[in-house]
Amino acid sequence: MTTAATLKVSLARPRERERAPGALHAAGARVILGVHDPLAGGSLTPAAHSLFGPRGAAVTADGALWVADTGHHRLLGWPSLPERDAQPATWLIGQPGFAAEGRNAHGDVGAASLNVPTGVCACGEGLAVADAWNHRVLVWHRAPRHSHQPADVVLGQADFSAGQANRGRDRAAADTLNWPYGVFWDGARLWVADTGNRRVLRFDGLPQRQGQAADLVLGQPDFTQRDENAGGVTQATMRWPHAVAVWQGYLCVADAGNNRLLLWAGDPARHMERADLIVGQDEIDALDHNRGAYWPSARCLNMPYGLAVHDDRLFVADAANSRVLRFDAPLEREARAVAGQASFADKGDNRWQAAARDSLCWPYALAMHGDTAIVVDSGNNRVLLWEVAP
Repeated sequence: MTTAATLKVSLARPRERERAPGALHAAGARVILGVHDPLAGGSLTPAAHSLFGPRGAAVTADGALWVADTGHHRLLGWPSLPERDAQPATWLIGQPGFAAEGRNAHGDVGAASLNVPTGVCACGEGLAVADAWNHRVLVWHRAPRHSHQPADVVLGQADFSAGQANRGRDRAAADTLNWPYGVFWDGARLWVADTGNRRVLRFDGLPQRQGQAADLVLGQPDFTQRDENAGGVTQATMRWPHAVAVWQGYLCVADAGNNRLLLWAGDPARHMERADLIVGQDEIDALDHNRGAYWPSARCLNMPYGLAVHDDRLFVADAANSRVLRFDAPLEREARAVAGQASFADKGDNRWQAAARDSLCWPYALAMHGDTAIVVDSGNNRVLLWEVAP
């Protein structure tokens, strides 16, 4: 009797796999929040120590850590960086208790309710949160110090009780938002990645008024337009912008839908100003993930969602490649180190294995506090406190 053999054929091009320098410490995360045992998984039931698809994190000026526990529609707060795995949160915003969940806590939209919170950033002594599916940004002028503390200002809506995309209008405006994902404070201005409107908005100064209008728009010719890539991919357009940072004098936007970063030298002065550099693509109108190849490299991206800067080096959460890249100089346009994968040519959720302290599954956001990278490892339902490699 003859047994037929199964022939497996890969259509992917062969690759060279040379081990790359590590962007984060080789030992892996020092602390894991959300999953006590990274190899055993854990319940997604809401609790003071659990996370479900987190999308953002930040450390405020008072040293507190805030995490957007997106799937549970809440913010979790720790007075300082946690020191042990699965350390329970102290503060809670968005739900009546740690065991509760649901959009806007199954109630009305309010100053302390949340519906898919995503990006989080410290702004001066305060905190800003992108409350994506309420189509707004919440701003606390001083970071919360207790549970259920209401926000001081709302952007994107006329007041705290509203939650419609673009305030229910057909067109965007300077004072509306549509699924805003990311927020960033540059020390003087608040930047909002208004993802559903395919644009980035700049608010000069820390907003003080409810529904305050933005002062500048990137990605669209004016405040009313919202077409994908403004009708065609150029170095001035965007598709799903997710994060903003300032790196070595460049304003950086993670243009996730076009699988690239856009960099402006200095401060953009007019609407839809063209970027000076593109990282992740080799042509102005290119948009394919991994530059159209199956395997990644040090020069390509696949849905970059998060940005953070440490010691003048840019760290990028290259989400769909399940890795974090480190770029040392804008003009190089090539990563110099990687975390989550062994080489620049590798990809795969948790390296196609069980989750480990040094693996990643769709990292959505990054933040820095001293020499600690805060990696929002969304696909693993956890946040990693992971030291930056020298």
